[in-house]
Amino acid sequence: MVGLLYLFLVGVALLGSGIAALGEGFQEQMLSSVANPLAGVFAGILSTVLVQSSSVSTATIVGLVGAGTLPVSLAVPMIMGANIGTTVTSTLAALGSIRRSEEFRRGFAAATVHDFFNILAVAILLPLEIATGFLSRTAEALTGFLRSAEVGGATMGKSPVGQAVELPVGWVEGLLGVGGLAGLIFLALGLGLIFFALGFITHHMRRLVAGSVERAMNRLVGRGGGAVGILVGIAVTVAVQSSSITTSILVPLVAGGILSLPNAYPITVGANVGTTITALLASLAVALPEGLTIALVHLLFNLTALVILFPVKAFRMLPIRLAEGLATLAIRRQSVVVAYVVGLFILLPLGGILLLR
Repeated sequence: MVGLLYLFLVGVALLGSGIAALGEGFQEQMLSSVANPLAGVFAGILSTVLVQSSSVSTATIVGLVGAGTLPVSLAVPMIMGANIGTTVTSTLAALGSIRRSEEFRRGFAAATVHDFFNILAVAILLPLEIATGFLSRTAEALTGFLRSAEVGGATMGKSPVGQAVELPVGWVEGLLGVGGLAGLIFLALGLGLIFFALGFITHHMRRLVAGSVERAMNRLVGRGGGAVGILVGIAVTVAVQSSSITTSILVPLVAGGILSLPNAYPITVGANVGTTITALLASLAVALPEGLTIALVHLLFNLTALVILFPVKAFRMLPIRLAEGLATLAIRRQSVVVAYVVGLFILLPLGGILLLR
């Protein structure tokens, strides 16, 4: 696990080196496609759907910001979009029981409650962030406190972790040199290591803790979830490095009647917070403090959404009611399922990016 985490950090560092080697023209072209906040949200959704992992997409965003390529203001909407895009995995997992209507109704509701929670969070916090910069300003203040460095371009002091990560990156740079071709190779190596490391971390941790996860979730039956469920969601997601695994485990448990939707819902909310650990780890491998800032934005976004939407019953029940209503409609007309999945996760973000460029 230590070796895989090290490879993950090397991948993030190589990603930043590759972007820097490709030059300003590549950076300007990339920024022009996400200059609008809504386009950034759609880009975050689509990129996460394509790689089937918010951990990969958020780690990549941290690498871009930490390399000075992507400003924090444009990266914030992309982080929000990644939160929506990651829910596609559990939604697809629910389709396994589509031929058993009652089981599918429960499972589809368990999957889409995550969708609706994150959509509501973005609908509330994106306008707030655009108007006040609440998330980015708070994250910048925390970065200054944690790193004791100026935010806005200053290079961080060399930590032992940073030095250990830079060593193989320096070897690769010395071997390949600089320039466009080298930049493309750095990008390919960086993304390849991120995929490889996170994939194996997730695989091994799931094998190690899957049984304990299901037993812990089963013990929540009849307790109403609440704070205990949130803590379980955080702990499980930090352990397996994937909110998709946590929520995908919940879907069959709810579909089979082992967990009720209100009991599973807090675990889903906790998974949102737990998944931010990947971006925080990725920030260890970047040169600029803005990398930590955008990782903290991810954490603050999910914590703020939890504080706004969960404590008040009227707000807390809204995602559950929306998910149950959609699930009831889906068992009457299965075409609704196709329209929902394709529309929300592919057509809407793709069309939004094309229209807002």
